[in-house]
Amino acid sequence: MAAIITEKFRQSSATTFKNSFGTDKYYVFVGKSQPWTSEGAASDSLPPAPVDSVAPESYFWDDMLAAKLIATSNTSFVIPRRDYSTSSAFDMYRHDVAGTTTTGNYPTKTTSSSGALTVYNSTYYFMTSAHRVYKVLYNGDPLQTGASNISGAEPTSEVNNPFWHDANYYIKFMYKMTTSEIQNFLTTDFMSVTNTANSNAVRPINVVMVTSGGSGYPNGTFYTKVRGDGTTEAIVRLQVTGGAIQEFGNGSSFTNMQNAGVGYSFATVDLSTANIFSDASASTAISGATATSWTNATAGSITPIIDPTGGHGANDIEELGGHYVMVQGKFEPADSDATQVNDFRRVGIVKNPLAGGSAASVATARTTNALIVSGTIGTNYQVDELITQATTGARGRVVEWDATNKILYYVQEKYSSYGLDANGNLTAFSTNAAVTGSSSSASYSVATGTSSTVNGVVFSGGYASPELDRDSGEIIYVENRRAISRASDQTEDIKVVVEF
Repeated sequence: MAAIITEKFRQSSATTFKNSFGTDKYYVFVGKSQPWTSEGAASDSLPPAPVDSVAPESYFWDDMLAAKLIATSNTSFVIPRRDYSTSSAFDMYRHDVAGTTTTGNYPTKTTSSSGALTVYNSTYYFMTSAHRVYKVLYNGDPLQTGASNISGAEPTSEVNNPFWHDANYYIKFMYKMTTSEIQNFLTTDFMSVTNTANSNAVRPINVVMVTSGGSGYPNGTFYTKVRGDGTTEAIVRLQVTGGAIQEFGNGSSFTNMQNAGVGYSFATVDLSTANIFSDASASTAISGATATSWTNATAGSITPIIDPTGGHGANDIEELGGHYVMVQGKFEPADSDATQVNDFRRVGIVKNPLAGGSAASVATARTTNALIVSGTIGTNYQVDELITQATTGARGRVVEWDATNKILYYVQEKYSSYGLDANGNLTAFSTNAAVTGSSSSASYSVATGTSSTVNGVVFSGGYASPELDRDSGEIIYVENRRAISRASDQTEDIKVVVEF
């Protein structure tokens, strides 16, 4: 059975995902303060590829450092970024880029000017340096053999109607990115897209492609009706020079639209003599010698380009292929629950985690273990060093040491010398026994009499659990990276793009 997943399905899935941020709780998390060599990588600069299976998910929780709640305002539909440049040639929007040649009422055009096999993979829009986005309706390439580079200064118009930018490019203003969109959702590869509902008309015929000019036609200006299902009939102004119908363009020496019409979902142009008129209202048929010459000419061909539903600018997200969703999470200096003295190597997203058995809602969550020690502090624990508790055999690695409040934050990974004890068990730190650093030689007993909140960390019997429940929720995205260092005056702006 022949079947496809359509662009509408992709966009529907993207919309469902984005809208779910209004009902579900998503957290972006960072983790893995220890080098990748702990997981068998050749070096720390060569992170292993994440594995999509059941087993690794608990490992992601083991080394998780902090998580930040993603607000709905931190999500956006995005599209691949394409900048205006006079050294670039852009595709044009075509409804009939299909990838394969078909017959009947289906598209017959196989590729765009750039060779893209689908309209949404083609380069038919661009963004200027002022962050205005325009759609290319015509690029001067009626045969789609290779468009010429765009020329001239960047466009600045924000009118609803399409307009000519240069001799070849007929463009439509779509939207202008806001300051917030620029700051939060503009990257080197992607840019935000939102609906502005600035359509100039409902499915007019803005562009026709003169795919063959024919020969032997009588010279002059003629008019033809666009056939199809338009509620208001479109009329094409034909300019014939040297016996051939001239290509679509700007000005009286080119073929262009006399009346764009309204409401076309399909359209054809019949160049037979009976559909050729001498007046702009297409009410007076050609006759006499003119009609005879037209009948005897070698016929040309014209292909109308069908606008998207509602017309260009009615739905920017759908029209520009917005089946991508960008999710942003920022770890800022004010986020005291996120360690600022250690690096991280993993980024991920977890959906609907729990906190104390209930749905998590805290804005920022520290996801490491913690213990509080007693006594006078002399030697300090060192970040990343191995810590052990001789009486229990527990092992872990230091994430952060708060000497002022005597709090030791740590993780226990399921690897030898990183969390597993001498017997291969993941044994929790417990009792008041001393916890010793292997590099620093710092050694202090756990203050098991402490059951209170210290510096925002809730201790019970000297120990504190992560603010998010281990192995709760659904980890839906994982990315392994080279080490990223943190600092107290530094913001980590994490952007994840999900493509459907």
